Amino acid sequence: MNIALWIVAGLLALAYVVGGSLKLIMSKEKIAATGTAAGWVEDFKPGSIKAIGVLEVLGGLGLILPAALGIAPELVPLAALGLAMIMVGAVVTRISRHEYKLMVADLGYLVLIGFVLWGRLAPEAFVA
Repeated sequence: MNIALWIVAGLLALAYVVGGSLKLIMSKEKIAATGTAAGWVEDFKPGSIKAIGVLEVLGGLGLILPAALGIAPELVPLAALGLAMIMVGAVVTRISRHEYKLMVADLGYLVLIGFVLWGRLAPEAFVA
């Protein structure tokens, strides 16, 4: 179980660090031009998009670094909880935009984050 949690957390961390970094370095217009799935940026100010990017990068790093470095591993579930809140916001945004097919991916991320959150809150969260 611990290996599965590390794998899922690692893949989520990669996705959030990359996705968040792109939100930080790309303009709102460039993000919107990437495709249909990025239409949500039209509902947000550029500063809000950058803030989401920062939170995603920090959350992604928080899924891995505290436990990997052995420094405050109890922060991992908090990072997962923060990312879960971001994804709940993403689902709400998709519902308000009637983007139900795109919402499936957001719900998938939410399920994976929930798995990490549940697994890392278990009594023996970081045993091999």
